Amino acid sequence: MNEEVEIQVRQASRALARAGLVGPYGHCSSRLNQSEMLVCAAKPMGTIRPGEDGTVVPISGTLPDGVLGEVRVHQQIYQRRPDVNAICRIIPPRVQAMSVLGRSPKARHGFSVFFYPEPPFFDDPTLMRSDEVASAVADKLGSFSGVILRANGAVVVGANIKQAVTLGVFLEEMCTIELAVLAAGESLIAPLLSEAEAAGRRTWAGRVAERMWDYLTDGDPESA
Repeated sequence: MNEEVEIQVRQASRALARAGLVGPYGHCSSRLNQSEMLVCAAKPMGTIRPGEDGTVVPISGTLPDGVLGEVRVHQQIYQRRPDVNAICRIIPPRVQAMSVLGRSPKARHGFSVFFYPEPPFFDDPTLMRSDEVASAVADKLGSFSGVILRANGAVVVGANIKQAVTLGVFLEEMCTIELAVLAAGESLIAPLLSEAEAAGRRTWAGRVAERMWDYLTDGDPESA
């Protein structure tokens, strides 16, 4: 297995913790090939140390011993989405607040265009520890970049681990803005981005993900 993938998954774990997107719970993975993925160590992500390897997990099949039950959702998403090569399961505070309100944030600012017009909402608080629930979450995600889980945070996906981490940050900021709009009163009719406006802003050019990655991994013990 590529040592670079191991290092990036560890860095992603610590980056998500540093950004406040995970605490004691959460996990991330990177696709290794068409049949396997690497998932981070089953422990609080901010406590994963250099050299603390993750676990290779089949994309289809039984989870290995010691792997968290919710990793089933990674399997289900990778099976459906050949464009996805990294997944982050996050529980940030403002995403969580939106999730218990039973609604998704709207695309109102630049970073939210990656979830235009809004991320799908999975209206079931059940933990993703069965293939049935994990499959339902993957179906609800569809072709979107993330899905909000009722009372249970979110799952975001990307073409690579840097994009997936970045999208986690963007989703939390999207929820921060939506909560501010709701607090001000929707009667103010805060404008939404149009489809054309969102399409014009939705780009990874200009090292968008790489700059976020550099920011979140600055000082990381395994940074180059």
